[in-house]
Formats: sequence, structure tokens, C-alpha cells
Amino acid sequence: MSEEVILTNVSNRVGALTFNRPDKLNALSRDLIFQSIDTLKRWSKDDEVGAIIITGAGRAFCAGGDVSAMADRNEAEEQSLEEKIDWLREGHELSWTIYNIPKVTIAAVNGFAMGAGLGVCLSCDLRIASDKAKFGTAYAKVGYGGDFGTTWLLTQYAGAPKAKELFFLSDIIEAEEAYRIGLVNRVVAHDELEANALDVATRIAHGPLVSYRYMKANVNLSSSTDFRTMLDRESETHIRCGQTEDHKEGVRAFMEKRAANFKGR
Repeated sequence: MSEEVILTNVSNRVGALTFNRPDKLNALSRDLIFQSIDTLKRWSKDDEVGAIIITGAGRAFCAGGDVSAMADRNEAEEQSLEEKIDWLREGHELSWTIYNIPKVTIAAVNGFAMGAGLGVCLSCDLRIASDKAKFGTAYAKVGYGGDFGTTWLLTQYAGAPKAKELFFLSDIIEAEEAYRIGLVNRVVAHDELEANALDVATRIAHGPLVSYRYMKANVNLSSSTDFRTMLDRESETHIRCGQTEDHKEGVRAFMEKRAANFKGR
């Protein structure tokens, strides 16, 4: 029987994607990457999925690239330089899909998030970390330069000086330090991680999903555009949200002093 490199489940409008190579600390394989991309793209169009949790099996979220596979590839050298670049660009679609998908993505960081795994983690909209989670770039240890969006994402969240420190020194940082420098939204007890992430995801999954879609898109866009452009963009998206049934229900609920019953449309 072939290895199930990812596990998926949809319940109560929450999609859960679990990297499932615990013996390899969920290091990224070709199958894991592209099965994850396919799942996320399918969920992006599924009305029964309102929010997505990404996590790892065992004691790691994702340890990054598979170093043993790197060694095998280096010995074989069957690919040209351009073929290797093209392959990595295809793999980078995992980070881009997580970052850009019109659903809120939540990383439940259960353990090591290293290298490319850090990039995947930081691509999520929210990050909830176990108090046992550890974070690091790891690239300098194997003579690499950074992939899966790590250089851009670390600079956005922690600032250029801290990003350079984390890349150059390859220090592993604990969950509390990751929280202090802005890489994660909250740190919870390890045994409470799954329940906490599910609670956040469920709240979002049953909320005004069209509003969340545009909130996410606008915050992402704001990191690479100017204030005037964002004001113009907000004029469009704010009024667009005002045309939804959820907006009308939210106003009724506010006036009637009750909880809104959003439908995601």
C-alpha cells in the first residue's frame, strides 16, 4: 500500500489538511506538495469549506526539504539546472496557494517548522503554535539560500534585520520568541493546540466568508502597494460586501440585539 502523504477531513465547514510523513518530520516530498496543492484548490471552490487548518502528524509541522532526497538528487544529477528551477517554481505554488486562496488558512504548528516548512507555515493567514513548537530557517546549514517564500514572508513579519539574523545564523527559536517577533498569533499548551485551532477555524468558517475573502486579499495587497490604491480598492470591496446576504443579516442581528446567523454568501 502506498504511503498517504497527506490526510484530509472536512467537518462542520472546517477543512483539515495534515502532512503525514511523521518518520521524516513531514519533510516535503513531490507527492506531499502536489497533493496538498490539489486539495487546497479543490477546497477553494467548495462551499462546504469555510476555513482551513494545516498541521503535521507526529512531532513536526514540517521540517522543510527532504535532505536525504537532496543527497540522492545531487548524486544522480539527472536534471538540468533549468529543470531544477522549473520544478522548484512548481513546488512554490504550495506557498502561493495557501497565501492567496480565498479562504482563511490557519497553521496549527505542533512542532518543528523549519526551512521550507517555515515558509509554508508563514504563508497561512493565522498561526497558532504549540508551546513545544520550534522555528528556524536552516538553509545556511546545508548551503541553500531560502525557498517557499521564506525571504519575503520573514521580512514582512519580522523586519529585514531580524530576517537576516535568522537566515545567516540559522538559530532555532522557541514558540514564545516566535510570538514576540510577530511570527505567530498565539501560543497555547501543546495538548490544547488542536482544540484551540479548531475553535478559531470554526468561528471563521461560520462567519461572513465574502468579507473574510476581501479582508484577506486587501491585507495581502497592502504589503506591496500604496495608500491611495488601497483606499480605491476598499471602496470597491467594502461596497461589494454590503451587497451580500451576510451583511443584511449582520445589520438585522445588530438591530435585534442577537447573534448573526451568517451563511457565507
